[in-house]
Amino acid sequence: MAFTGVLASMTHAQAGELTERHGGEASEHISRQTTMLVVGEEGWPLENDGRPSVKLQEAQRILEAGGELRIISESDFLQLLGLTEGREESRRLYTPAMLSQLLDTSVHVIRGWERAGLIRSVRKVYRLPYFDFQEAASARRLSELLASGVPREELERSLRDLPGVKQGQGRPLEQLRLLAHHQRVVVRDDHGLKEPASGQRLLAFDPQTEDEAPDEESEPAAVPFVARTTVPDWSATDWFEEGCRRYADEQLDGAVEAFRCAVMQTPAYPEAHFHLAECLYRSGALSGALERYYAAVEHDHDYLEAWTQLGCLLTEMGDAESAADAFRIALDVHPEFPDAHYHLADLLTTQGRDGEARPHWEAFLAHNPRGPWADLARQHLSLDRE
Repeated sequence: MAFTGVLASMTHAQAGELTERHGGEASEHISRQTTMLVVGEEGWPLENDGRPSVKLQEAQRILEAGGELRIISESDFLQLLGLTEGREESRRLYTPAMLSQLLDTSVHVIRGWERAGLIRSVRKVYRLPYFDFQEAASARRLSELLASGVPREELERSLRDLPGVKQGQGRPLEQLRLLAHHQRVVVRDDHGLKEPASGQRLLAFDPQTEDEAPDEESEPAAVPFVARTTVPDWSATDWFEEGCRRYADEQLDGAVEAFRCAVMQTPAYPEAHFHLAECLYRSGALSGALERYYAAVEHDHDYLEAWTQLGCLLTEMGDAESAADAFRIALDVHPEFPDAHYHLADLLTTQGRDGEARPHWEAFLAHNPRGPWADLARQHLSLDRE
């Protein structure tokens, strides 16, 4: 048995050990003796040129030559071994902040993916979306490959050769179409923003592609913020979307203006207050951000992300007691909220209150046993035992 791509439930070494414990033989290479190739489900097993992994290509050649070899998905592999726990791990759900840590991608990019339809929340709890990690990892990998210049047609051919897609999972192809056609879905490198389909540098988002004619239902075009007399007659929702576009394009001043216009039109607009707070924080205006986070939870007491961001900002500003209160309020609303457990545990540990922090570290790990946050949680629990 051989493995290709990144496994979502375990490492290749662990999968090899598991194979041998069940009477099989694990190999790092594909040969005529290989009877099964397992395709990992974290992202996709695609090389930098967009073609399927070397192991997958070799397996296809063996099959075409009449060899007996099965290509199966990671989920099928776990099912064959009766490992329902492993299957649950590979399908674990993550909040935007957790995805940000796992994918090394900023939270506002992840939110932009959701708005563009590139990733879809599996469930929402009081405005807090939970995402399938595999879908987000797939989006990141396809985005990286398109940005590097791999043609969409090459990627589509490669995706159609993967077991999950062959078995009817069409979501990766849908993600690819979204990436190729929507200019607002971009990737960022050391030099700024790129439009994935063409590799062109972006200075601002254009709501239409060059070959699309404007229609009555198209979203308003971005406009410069000059004098108030020239501001278009947009709704609060229009201004909010404009703010999101400018925020994603790193135009923080313009985003602040757009979100301010949204809340001027509709003062009781929690999400606009929240995003305005995010922009102000990134601009260094901590006091202004603090007030806007408070405004968000005043208009929606159950706004989980606003409570956790409020707690993080209060921690940064040295008000540990108020920060702990904010995290606890979030947990009162949603007792299983992993982000709040993590931040409260971290705050309590910093204060030397390890006994109080322990149940929160454990609660976080129960929901999220992987990634840098999980590693830190295990480290603190280990030190606590010592």
